[in-house]
Amino acid sequence: MSLNDKDAPVLKSKINKTELKRQSILLIIAGLYVIYGIVFYYLPLLGWIMAFEDFNLRDGVIHSPKVGLRWFKFLFADGTFPRVIRNTLAMGAINLVATTVTAIGFAILLSEVKNIYGKKLVQTISYLPHFLSWIVVTSIVRDAFGTNGIINEVLVNLHIIDQPISYFMHTQYFWPIVAISNVWKETGWNAIIYLATITAIDPSLYEAAAMDGAGRWQKIKHITLPGIRSTIIILLILNIGNVINAGFEVQYLLGRGVLQPVSQTIDIYVLNYGMKNFSLGTAAGIFKTFVSMFLIFLFNFIAKKTGEERLF
Repeated sequence: MSLNDKDAPVLKSKINKTELKRQSILLIIAGLYVIYGIVFYYLPLLGWIMAFEDFNLRDGVIHSPKVGLRWFKFLFADGTFPRVIRNTLAMGAINLVATTVTAIGFAILLSEVKNIYGKKLVQTISYLPHFLSWIVVTSIVRDAFGTNGIINEVLVNLHIIDQPISYFMHTQYFWPIVAISNVWKETGWNAIIYLATITAIDPSLYEAAAMDGAGRWQKIKHITLPGIRSTIIILLILNIGNVINAGFEVQYLLGRGVLQPVSQTIDIYVLNYGMKNFSLGTAAGIFKTFVSMFLIFLFNFIAKKTGEERLF
């Protein structure tokens, strides 16, 4: 016998001393995180005031002369900054597409491995580069793509090219090299969450598909990919906000000399100009923050309108 809506019991959540005491440890931990966020994320935002004044150390943040939007106008009047924005967005987009596609593909391939020990070995080896410093990674990349490096040696021996290429002397190769570096370093790590989502898919779906004569590709296409679709959308929205964070170390360490016109990102711009002019560097940092926020809200709105999973 079922209860109708009128007879259904009304559940009220009450916060009393007993409940607070029972959850005291969780509340303390949550409070510590709130304090940490306020101290290290929100209080430093007071420094944004420098972007609207002619900051100098003698007068400090409060008493420095106010100049309004002068430094923001200077950013876009300067011919360097638009080029820096182009480099940052281009490398960020290339990295996002390359790392997302390779991580999904690697997770699907790894999920198809039936030998549990071989699977764990491959997974462990694949995410170890994530823990390497970018200084180490860039040294490996520079050696690999050097004139006498393994990349040139393989391509010459396979008769794909006639003679070694000086990759770091030509600007058209720099963005692909940055993408390859990110893929090699982060694919195994990024694949972990996709692999965890795949393992959560109901095995009976695969069994039913096999009974209906579905092959491996049909299972991937009609079960695996739809099963991880929501995870892909959420991670894409999160990572799209990081498109403007195209990187610093790999561009700074590899993009010297003739590569500077295509290697400078906003972070490098802030470093170069912010050490001389704190107000200009702060203005560039604020611009970067608002672009990230705009991208997250935009793609979250698109996901909402298309009926996909979203952040909020």
